[in-house]
Amino acid sequence: MPATITTITNQKGGVGKTTTAAALLSCLSQRGARVLGVDLDPQGSLGFSMGLDIEHCATIYDVFRGVAEPADVIRSTDVCDVLPSNILLSAAEMEFNKPGREFLLKAALSKVADNYDYILIDTPPALNILTVNAYVASDSLIIPMAPEVLSLLGVSQIKETIESVRSYYNSRLQVLGILLNRYNGRLNLSREMLELAQEIARQLNTRVFDSKIRSSVSVAEAPAHGQSINDYAPRSKPALDFAALCEEIAGDVFPLPTEEVD
Repeated sequence: MPATITTITNQKGGVGKTTTAAALLSCLSQRGARVLGVDLDPQGSLGFSMGLDIEHCATIYDVFRGVAEPADVIRSTDVCDVLPSNILLSAAEMEFNKPGREFLLKAALSKVADNYDYILIDTPPALNILTVNAYVASDSLIIPMAPEVLSLLGVSQIKETIESVRSYYNSRLQVLGILLNRYNGRLNLSREMLELAQEIARQLNTRVFDSKIRSSVSVAEAPAHGQSINDYAPRSKPALDFAALCEEIAGDVFPLPTEEVD
């Protein structure tokens, strides 16, 4: 079977999209799944966070231009495979303007999807042609948000884009859930944002994940070491929370490996 394709999305920046993508790639890999991370953000944060030299390698931009095949651009890391990007991808909105441009990513991933169990796509903080490409190629979305009003606004504005994509390009697109990052249940603001997120989830016909990601300085440190939070600080609170999220998403299909007893 071809891979299950999931996009991590929110038009608001700083809500933990890349951290979430990297952590889930690591968790899924630890469970034995074959995983591919796709970086659709011109900042190239996902590839950088996984230890790649994104300035000196072919990228998804070359695939979209038709000068490279996806299999030739994919890079292997200690954790998983990555289809990287860099700042050159910022030209996509202007450069890729022909009919059918919404299907560039879907066409590319169709050539490699049989090699993986899960493909996770990290998107830019914008509802542009790159984000639309991700939605068109995906089976589902995960929407991270921080417990703050502006982050919540970004979630609510996604609804129109999702409905447009469903109407014109990808009727099967579903929202797996809304993920609360930097959550502190002892704070009134976090609890209030949880209630509002649950209301938006109802509007999107989805849920707020039971797993909520707590804060830690390790989250900011991990990318500098070219690692996900789950590889850099596996016993940290956010790493444990992401492991629980992975259990929610894939536990039935890819349970944790059982430890052998001597």
